[in-house]
Amino acid sequence: MAKKTIITLAAALIMAPTLALAGDHHDQKHAQFNYTGPVETTTVETLLQNNGMFSEQDAVVEGFLIRQVKHDTYLFSDNTGEIQIELDDDINVPQNIDASTKVRLFGEYEGGKTPEIEVDRLQVL
Repeated sequence: MAKKTIITLAAALIMAPTLALAGDHHDQKHAQFNYTGPVETTTVETLLQNNGMFSEQDAVVEGFLIRQVKHDTYLFSDNTGEIQIELDDDINVPQNIDASTKVRLFGEYEGGKTPEIEVDRLQVL
């Protein structure tokens, strides 16, 4: 019985730092940091040139949400072209956005029949 107790205590001591770090990492994930400086962006026109069915790439674009298509789907324009975007469910913007609000979108471009950007983060500029 004593051997099992020692093994259990040793395992708990070994796991304690791992669990503590895991808890800290979780809290950092939800920390808010909103950088508003320059970022390397691309244009809708450039994205649409790579329109193959299996085209995927990370994309950062700046422009305007010009029309809502569905609940979480919008038409985006950057004055070089228009593309459909889909906002991630966990995006929360604390202010109203209209067609004249300039935004920066971070997401993944997917080509195909209906090219779109799946947006992970939206930043109001």
